Amino acid sequence: MYALVSGVAAPTKNAMAETNCRSANSHPSIWGDNFLTYASESSETEENLKQQVQKLKEEVRRMLTSLVEKLSQKLNLIDVIQRLSVSYHFENDIEKALQQLHMTFHNPNDRENDDDLYTVALQFRLLRQQGFRISCDKFTKFKESNGNFKESLISDARGMLSLYEATHLRVHGEAILDEALVFSATHLKSMATHLSSPLAAQVSHALKQPIHIGIQRLEARRYFSIYQEDPSHNKVLLTFAKLDFNLLQKMHQKEVSNIARW
Repeated sequence: MYALVSGVAAPTKNAMAETNCRSANSHPSIWGDNFLTYASESSETEENLKQQVQKLKEEVRRMLTSLVEKLSQKLNLIDVIQRLSVSYHFENDIEKALQQLHMTFHNPNDRENDDDLYTVALQFRLLRQQGFRISCDKFTKFKESNGNFKESLISDARGMLSLYEATHLRVHGEAILDEALVFSATHLKSMATHLSSPLAAQVSHALKQPIHIGIQRLEARRYFSIYQEDPSHNKVLLTFAKLDFNLLQKMHQKEVSNIARW
């Protein structure tokens, strides 16, 4: 059925006829011509978009590598960068920043944020996510002498949400984080309907799907709308993340279009 041409098997006339027959009888694609008719923007427009992304990317990098007055500022920036799914641009910068934060986490002389549940829990989660081996003993300070978590924490919705997310990075045998999960989840459920936006939306979604088990790219699309409602959101970072998302989406659309043409 096949003839050899320069060492490569080439189909004979009979084989080609069989192939054409099968092609004629094949069913049309369930996608129709949707991808074939994809209209890409001009190369000039796409190049302008890439230049905008690159410019904003460098601005975000400067923020990430610059000194800050408060630990929480650096933690928040890293957290948002990751949740907006643009952390792949800054992997080395984030690693270096977290290495420094790892040193302060176990520094007994650094007591500036020791009583801030939000900051302690966020630092713990970011470090654990990055693979740093850290103890959960720091959460004992948020307990009463009777072993229960402090009642005053219940009014700190932001801190409780941060604690809840941190507990999903626990490992076997960390009893305090097992207790913290029950404590935070119970009170977040009871306060969810009384919170204002965008915190209410964050709590509601977290109870269904914590950050740790979400698909980053899908979660980023949802987080855009939540983050932009935050009055303190970083406009440069948000704009960069949206443009980067759109640029990647266009690249994927082109790839699928090229594949569909085959």
